[in-house]
Amino acid sequence: MQVLLLLAGRSRRFWPLSEKTLFPICGKTLLEHQIDRLHEAGLKKITLVGGAHNLKDAKKLTGLPAIEQKNLDLGMRGALLSALPKIKNEPVLIVSGNDVVEADAYRSVVAKAAQGDGAILAKKMHAYFPGGYLTMKGTSVAGIVEKPKPGEEPSNFVTIVAHAHNDPTALLEALNGVDESRDDGYEQALGKLFQSHRYLAASYEGDWQAVKYPWHMIPLLELLLKDVKKPIKGKNVTIHKTAAIEGSVVLGEGVRVLAHATIVGPCVIGARTIIGNNALVRGSSVGRDCVVGYNTEVKSSVLADHVWTHMTYLGESVIGRNVSFGGGCMTGNLRLDEGTILSTVGEERIDTGLTKFGAAIGDGCRLGIHVSLHPGTKIGAGTFINSAVVVGGDIPEGKYVSMKNGEVEVRENRTSAIDPEERGKYKKRL
Repeated sequence: MQVLLLLAGRSRRFWPLSEKTLFPICGKTLLEHQIDRLHEAGLKKITLVGGAHNLKDAKKLTGLPAIEQKNLDLGMRGALLSALPKIKNEPVLIVSGNDVVEADAYRSVVAKAAQGDGAILAKKMHAYFPGGYLTMKGTSVAGIVEKPKPGEEPSNFVTIVAHAHNDPTALLEALNGVDESRDDGYEQALGKLFQSHRYLAASYEGDWQAVKYPWHMIPLLELLLKDVKKPIKGKNVTIHKTAAIEGSVVLGEGVRVLAHATIVGPCVIGARTIIGNNALVRGSSVGRDCVVGYNTEVKSSVLADHVWTHMTYLGESVIGRNVSFGGGCMTGNLRLDEGTILSTVGEERIDTGLTKFGAAIGDGCRLGIHVSLHPGTKIGAGTFINSAVVVGGDIPEGKYVSMKNGEVEVRENRTSAIDPEERGKYKKRL
């Protein structure tokens, strides 16, 4: 079966982080984790379908064949209109790059598809979820109802985009015959196919994590760390005799763990990263070439490459590449009332569903000493925050934030972070 792995989304909801499919977590990009799970399911023929903004990097990273989606505004329909004409007439499995599931999910879809004309991965829900619910007619899928009101769900199955189509020609015909004034072209095509072909629901009760917003990396981290089952130590790793490594911890090549540091697994520490004196890292993914400096605690967080901290607390946070924290920076990760944390996305105020969420910080940011961030703060790429600022809301990219007369002042940033490779001279002193 030919897999079409759809990656063309522009990651707008993932702000302030960039390109979620290429974001590093637990030693690999999200894309690589997806491919590993497909391979584990026995699916080797994978074609990437992406956009001009990410396809070159994705293809270079994976070496897989790739097809560019020409019209990104057409969503999944646009991806398939670009890809299906270039695929030989064989069954296809359409997989979203946003949905992380276990390999068993893919096996289940393939097995069910062999019993009919196709199959739809169906997550069995035990509580209401705002997704697309399957309408069933006997054992066949009859339709999909998007986000019904609680209590009005037609079944307890929510569709996940792992859809098998035994007749891709029929799918292409259905896609060409939809109402193009609407933005649900793929869903319209599915509705037509359900009437003329027999699609079965592949029931699934395993792990599932959708990745749309930056805070989704926190539960995804917990999911991926389940795969870290034993300690692994790369070449040229040095661990001070007073340091403590507990549980399943992966240490990449050239990692240095200094005196009195503690790492509590499961954790993944990237190549050439330094865990400094008295630092504590637990349940986290730390990228390559980072410095977790003296007296820092990193808890349940995801750090990309070249992140530097100094007497910092990072809890349930997601940090982009080339970010530096001055001494005494703190992320608040729990509301005073211990309620779920809200986040503004565009004009909408969204409940993250998390009681603990610290910060999401874009690439190339700098935070001065004693900066404090309220729970759920998002900071755009290239923003600098001066010393002793308390940040209580989101900051756009490319800003300079300071305190003036007791008020937070935000203006354009007239400088930028240096290339992280130039900071090597500081690491040599550690």
